[in-house]
Amino acid sequence: YRRVTCIIIMCHGDLFCMLRANFYILRVFMNIEKDTVVSIAYELFDMDGQLIEKTSEPVAYLHGGYQGIFEAVEKALEGKSMGEEIDVKLEPSEAFGDYDENLVHLESVDKFPGKVEVGMEFEGHDDTSKSKAVFRVTDIADEKVVVDGNHPLAGMGLVFRCTIEDIRMASEEEVSHGHIHIADEH
Repeated sequence: YRRVTCIIIMCHGDLFCMLRANFYILRVFMNIEKDTVVSIAYELFDMDGQLIEKTSEPVAYLHGGYQGIFEAVEKALEGKSMGEEIDVKLEPSEAFGDYDENLVHLESVDKFPGKVEVGMEFEGHDDTSKSKAVFRVTDIADEKVVVDGNHPLAGMGLVFRCTIEDIRMASEEEVSHGHIHIADEH
């Protein structure tokens, strides 16, 4: 319940009367379940407690197996309500995967367009899965470039801490599309 005080001005002929009234607004609290849109504020830590990432604004995802959040986090959020907090320890396989040395390649600098710098990202093909992957330049020496197709946090255990900021039912369109819709976007 939330108490709201209102001033009501009534007029009867030439007589004005002000009344102060208290109203109570009941907010229906929802629990997180399949096909709800959940907004969370989160922090991501390594296993030593060092902060890796923190949201400046809440982020939202469609709950219920739509792959919008780590599966272990989604399971921990199931049944929770607004204002609750969770801490989930994630093994590498539950987060960004194990580090795969087969995704690290040494290439000639001639294969890249323009000037190449450490930290640049390129889309390429993963030889093992034949799918497209993003490769980061991790080192440059002697006209050779080291590119890594692993996520920067691959191979790391993580702690995901979040507070549930809001919960709402997803629209039929969001459920059919498998992701949330933000006003003026799709």
